Amino acid sequence: MKSSPLLIALAATWLAGAACAQDRIYRCGNEYTNTVTQEQAKNCKLISGGNVTIVQSHRPNPPASAPAASAGQRVDAADQRAKDSDARRILEAELKKAEARRAELLGEYNNGEPERLGPESRNNQKYLDRVAELKAAIARIESDIAGLRRELARVAGAPGSAPAKQ
Repeated sequence: MKSSPLLIALAATWLAGAACAQDRIYRCGNEYTNTVTQEQAKNCKLISGGNVTIVQSHRPNPPASAPAASAGQRVDAADQRAKDSDARRILEAELKKAEARRAELLGEYNNGEPERLGPESRNNQKYLDRVAELKAAIARIESDIAGLRRELARVAGAPGSAPAKQ
């Protein structure tokens, strides 16, 4: 069996290509490379076995609607006063809603003795469960009111803002 020179050249090329494909691959943190400098070598690990496929990606562009101002730029004093005023108005409206809800819950709670509803007259546990739920709801709404008042005090105490109404 005679081998042709062309077949031998093709085999040699294939073997050389396979040898190049089997270069050593190193992992240096989150980076993979096949060339490592002396100072990188101590922090890199040789990847053995299996094939490593790396797809290069690019960072996504920031959305077009993002503000162009950097974090270090100052906001105009008039704009800041308007934002503070809006925040205060929203907080005051939320506080009024929370206080109205608390008054409604306290009226229903009736000092721990709410009126019994239809099915509760025969099932005392349903009544006790509803009383416990009302008590927990009152505690939550009072916590919310305290938080809203703290936030209003913080917004009112901001430099350049008018005091909040009580």
